Amino acid sequence: MGILDIVPAGVVVGDDLRKLFEYAREHKFAIPAINCTSTSTINAALEAARDIKSPIIIQFSNGGAAYIAGKGLSNKNQEASVIGAVAGAQYVRAVAKAYGIPVVIHSDHCAKKLLPWFDGMIAADEEYFKANGVPLFSSHMLDLSEESKEENIEICLKYLKRMAPMGCLLEMEIGITGGEEDGVNNEDVDNAALYTQPEDIWEIYEAFSKVTDLFSIAAAFGNVHGVYAPGNVRLHPELLGDHQAHVAKKLGNGEQTKPVFFVFHGGSGSTEQDIATAVSNGVVKMNVDTDTQWAYWIGLKNYYEDKKEYLQTQVGNPEGPSKPNKKYYDPRVFIREAEKTMIKRVQQACKDLGNVDRL
Repeated sequence: MGILDIVPAGVVVGDDLRKLFEYAREHKFAIPAINCTSTSTINAALEAARDIKSPIIIQFSNGGAAYIAGKGLSNKNQEASVIGAVAGAQYVRAVAKAYGIPVVIHSDHCAKKLLPWFDGMIAADEEYFKANGVPLFSSHMLDLSEESKEENIEICLKYLKRMAPMGCLLEMEIGITGGEEDGVNNEDVDNAALYTQPEDIWEIYEAFSKVTDLFSIAAAFGNVHGVYAPGNVRLHPELLGDHQAHVAKKLGNGEQTKPVFFVFHGGSGSTEQDIATAVSNGVVKMNVDTDTQWAYWIGLKNYYEDKKEYLQTQVGNPEGPSKPNKKYYDPRVFIREAEKTMIKRVQQACKDLGNVDRL
């Protein structure tokens, strides 16, 4: 039985999202969440997943969402980020089903200072739910790791209670992911703070599960955002197994040995073994951003270097002084080359996570 036997193609939310994550957890694979900043990068991610018969997660960061709306817009009160995230989600909803794969629409890290962005997206979810019976987004992520654990849980619960009636999943972060990403800077934190404790996971699980089971946890096990040289980061994904065992023991019902949906942040540069260990311990989603950005650029760089002599003037090239160059500088041509290399990197992420031929 494949995924399309249990959930439909197109955007999945609520019960279908739960089934998708449960299927991934049961079959020991995870779904990459690709940070997208344009219809081009969205299309590349969808095409990549379609061609290897895999589900995919399209996610928008705060800055990426603002970019979708346009750099010419002011982002006062997070207005451009709200507009861009909503526009991106609407675009994904318009095209996802045509790709024939299950697609999750997700918003990435939202720090406390960015909560007006979160509020705007939730309002859009509620408006869409009122008209269609489902939220616009499949899920959202709150990153309150800069706040105290108590405040983190308190704020997350407030939003979870608002999201649960729509079937919209909440991803929360506990502990700290090092490095810097979209408004959260943890480049100088103590290394010991990069590891979440089992008691923290249980405290979250116990509180959230009283509201809904549609939540996931980004637990810290040494993760760092961005790209880094091998050996500079010490990941301990085996800790996720300890967390699962602790929660299962607290539940005491023996029904699920891995009750938590875990999320892997800061995965760039991770070894195959670290990824495999994380997935075996209940990771169902891994964020991919830095590596796909580089892959997109490489396609453009290679194209320019290959066609450089055709890209200096509108008319005139090695074939003759009156030969036109439009077919070389047409954005549809060079952007497509960027998409092709991004597609390969997304597919590599899927393969690393065991997310191939899953339909």
